[in-house]
Parts: sequence; C-alpha cells; structure tokens
Amino acid sequence: MEKRNYRYCLELKELSLKNGSEGTKKLSFDFENHDDLFQIFEAVRSRKIFSDDKTADEFALGLKLFTEVMLKNNQHPLFEELRPAIKEFMQKLKRF
Repeated sequence: MEKRNYRYCLELKELSLKNGSEGTKKLSFDFENHDDLFQIFEAVRSRKIFSDDKTADEFALGLKLFTEVMLKNNQHPLFEELRPAIKEFMQKLKRF
C-alpha cells in the first residue's frame, strides 16, 4: 500500500532588495510532507513559543521543510552529525 502524504505548493516572491530596489525573482515548487503543516502552524502559534504568529510560522515552515528533507535522505552523510541533535531538539520542542 502506498503511503500518502500531504501535498503543498510553496510560492516565494522577492519583494525588495537591501538597497531598496524592487525585487524581481520568484520561486515556486510543489512538495510533500507527512504532517499537516497547517495543524503544525496552529500548534506552534498556540504554544506561544515566540511573541508573534509570523515568527512562529517562519520557524514551523523552516523546521518542517528541513526535517522532511532529512527524513527523505536519512542515510546522507551530510546529516550524520545533525541526526542526534535534531532528534533531541524535536523531543524538547514537543515538550515545550
């Protein structure tokens, strides 16, 4: 039986550059995650780990994108030293 994941589309648009000029770049891609990301956003917001929802959303999205790549590439040597620390961090986060 095929394991089903949640499917998402991420669209990123550069709004402005450090020098004040208008941004022109865009990036869009589809991806899958084993978790309901919108449920994760709500959970992180409701725990008030950060003082505002925008920061909580940025944290949750970045962490979920990163850890999903680690899961899908769990034997990649790049993540070898990070695996134990990420596992400990995720356990701490769930207790927070």
